[in-house]
Amino acid sequence: MIPLALEEIAALTGGRLCDVADPSAVVSAAAVSDSREVVPGALFVALAGERADGHDFAQRAVKDGAVAVLATRPVGVPAVVVDDVLDALAALAREILARIPDHTVIGLTGSAGKTSTKDLIAQVLPELGPTIATLRSFNGEIGMPLAISHADATARYLVLEMGARGIGHITHLTTIAPPAVGLVLNVGTAHVGEFGGRDAIAQAKGELVEALPADGLAVLNADDPMVAAMASRTKARVLTFGTSAAADVRGEDVRLDPFGRPSFTLVTDGASAPVTLHLHGEHHVSNALAAAAVAIGLGAEVGKTAAALSGAVLLTPGRMQVTERPDGVVVINDAFNANPDSMRAALRALAAMAEGHRTVAVLGEMRELGEDSRDGHAEVGSMVAESGAAVLVAVGLEEADVLAEAAWTANPALEVLRVADREEALEVVRGLVRPGDVVLVKGSHSVGLEATAERLAEPDTGV
Repeated sequence: MIPLALEEIAALTGGRLCDVADPSAVVSAAAVSDSREVVPGALFVALAGERADGHDFAQRAVKDGAVAVLATRPVGVPAVVVDDVLDALAALAREILARIPDHTVIGLTGSAGKTSTKDLIAQVLPELGPTIATLRSFNGEIGMPLAISHADATARYLVLEMGARGIGHITHLTTIAPPAVGLVLNVGTAHVGEFGGRDAIAQAKGELVEALPADGLAVLNADDPMVAAMASRTKARVLTFGTSAAADVRGEDVRLDPFGRPSFTLVTDGASAPVTLHLHGEHHVSNALAAAAVAIGLGAEVGKTAAALSGAVLLTPGRMQVTERPDGVVVINDAFNANPDSMRAALRALAAMAEGHRTVAVLGEMRELGEDSRDGHAEVGSMVAESGAAVLVAVGLEEADVLAEAAWTANPALEVLRVADREEALEVVRGLVRPGDVVLVKGSHSVGLEATAERLAEPDTGV
């Protein structure tokens, strides 16, 4: 965190100090919106959500070490009171960036793979300089400024996920953190219900490259026609990645080991180097190539980039997180979120990891598909049937019925079980898995299957 006095924060956010004994008291640690994450010197950001109001936790936050609270009303402890907390948080992020003398903002967006790719970039770029990345999967008007608050004056690169729920959202984020590099991974079906179609998704994702300066860098997926077409929407230099022969940074000779971990040859501009990933799933090849393209576009050497990718590990839980229990059951926790594209990638990884073992797919509903929801769930049901899975446990209500019926219709030999929620899913799966099984757990975040996957991965499940 760039140290800022409370009086400075009040001035730059247009706020007023309330219950502050010392206006010169300095916030020296990152801003947080979860009172459980407060550390001494922090600024607690009080946000009013659907289930809880951060203002109610203000006193606890200060007791645990927060210097003050960013709030919309007095809270009985030192506070900077503002009209709008999100606007104030954005102003704070802008000021922090302004005080970092030599920084490069790398914005990335896409329908799938943002967090995994962000984690890879964060492990590749330190070769070039100190790197800060967004926390977990925070990628909006709350999470991105909070991530920026972790930066100090030595930060060289800031890797920021930029998510969108509609047209104009990414443009807004780029006004907070103007990018010098813009990476677009793909245009898929995530949040299609909120956008109204893939064309609208492409329009929104392309706002990132439109925000780049003429001396910036647009990194685009050559394997996705809707992304490749964004080259016409930017003034910046364009560098493409993918497995296509036309890609500037490409992967050749892709292969998977028995655990579904990919290896490939990284090739660009006459140079090449081998990459062996510790991550599970062929879809990580595209993520790794995207990270490589960002690094190489910024001046990294191909060999060092390949070595960094080969040494990269999973940083964010809930994304192809593989655990082998003592009894030989392998649990794949990919339960943070889901859409048809990411379901396809996960099912391919499940099949690659089978190696003669029985596979079980525990799939929750995908709740952000809008009017395409029934078709999307039917599509995933067919994918399950084609994947070779022995058992499908469909979790949820009406749309889970659609998924289950489509799977069984496509493969009547598939054992299909229906459960209503994550608790029932845990009970059912515990009762059916046997040593050596490979179990995939995946669904929309709101289904809550992360907890199911974590408990299934515990060695004392009673199986």
